[in-house]
Amino acid sequence: MKLLKTASSNASIKMWAEDDRPREKLLLKGKESLSDAELLALIIGSGYRNKSALDLAREVLVSVQNDWHQLAKKSVQELTKTKGLGPVKSINIVAALEIGKRREAFSIPPKTKVRNSKMIFDHLKKQFQGLDHEEFYVVYLNFANEILDTIQLSKGGMTSTIVDGKVLFHHALSCRATGFILCHNHPSGNIGPSETDKTLTFKLREFAKLIDLQLIDHLIFTDNGYFSFADEGII
Repeated sequence: MKLLKTASSNASIKMWAEDDRPREKLLLKGKESLSDAELLALIIGSGYRNKSALDLAREVLVSVQNDWHQLAKKSVQELTKTKGLGPVKSINIVAALEIGKRREAFSIPPKTKVRNSKMIFDHLKKQFQGLDHEEFYVVYLNFANEILDTIQLSKGGMTSTIVDGKVLFHHALSCRATGFILCHNHPSGNIGPSETDKTLTFKLREFAKLIDLQLIDHLIFTDNGYFSFADEGII
């Protein structure tokens, strides 16, 4: 007779009905059939004392209001504060979420023609989402506004990041770009450009003109939207 799982059960996953075990459920019914907690339980792998892996997964998800984006912000050190999550389990969670983030990054394939700022936002939003520090990217385009390459130019602190113009323009010449789009994030959630953002933008635009390059746009990303210099008519 199959042993049925209940929400309050602390029984080992191996004692549950086959249909209720996350691994077996995935094989029998497909990955889409698994709940968020079941998926996380597979990453965690094993329980702790009287808690199953699923119990731990539920506890972790409750701590972030079932928000994967909030969970992705957690460090290994923060995750290990949950009793039963040691460094290995916590590293597994961080690594799995990073894989998901990278899979979603750079969603537009090379040679895609950029028609508006929203396309660039969609192209890089997963890369910026959930960050607690600033990062700076450059999207390089050819004369037809097709994407040639996207690179991370720098990582910084919570309020700023260093932009090396030499690296930016060297790569532009290497990939034979005729235009480029600047992209960086504001972890604070403030969507508007700072005076430093404006100064940097105008300085790079003026130098680009000297070598027949066009600064097409500068996008500022937050978790809830973006600001486009071009859309606002200030570039």
